[in-house]
Amino acid sequence: MASEQSQITALLHQWGNGDARALDRLIPAMYEQLHELAHHRLRNALDEKSLNTTGLVHEAYLKLVDSPGASVESRKHFLAIASRVMRNVLVDHARTRAAMKRGSGVQAVELSDNMWIDQVDIDAVTDLDEALKKLEQLDERQARIVEQRYFAGLTLEETADVLGVSLATVKRELRTARAFLASEIRRSSQP
Repeated sequence: MASEQSQITALLHQWGNGDARALDRLIPAMYEQLHELAHHRLRNALDEKSLNTTGLVHEAYLKLVDSPGASVESRKHFLAIASRVMRNVLVDHARTRAAMKRGSGVQAVELSDNMWIDQVDIDAVTDLDEALKKLEQLDERQARIVEQRYFAGLTLEETADVLGVSLATVKRELRTARAFLASEIRRSSQP
């Protein structure tokens, strides 16, 4: 197990230093974790018929291949990056469907402490994504905290660890971020 972790750590550093082939070896080594992450994203997204768990992992891989290697500090950090890529894939799919539906029946999303983003109507993710982009412009750390909690499904403690901040900071920033997002989503859903 220790040698597997050191191999993954070495691959993460190689990919972060621009070795695209390292990602080709990294994905199979972490496939189980990526598959589980994708499963969590899709578990309750009943409206998402065009993607299955494997398809989401593969689409995320294709997006990662097209992007330059990022500075990755740990396995958790890589999973956070992969989760963000999966979020983008799901948002793109939701936008495509919403465009086909021309907005009919789309509901606003509200975040609570005991829900994950995969428990909401996938079409509502587009409103959340727009609000999250606005939050990212105002406070990037708050946006990362929301992503890690609701898209990656990390605990508060894991989120603090990945972002290198205290647990108290995560709790405080998350409260502020949720209030901002709720306000933005309400504003965007008004006629």
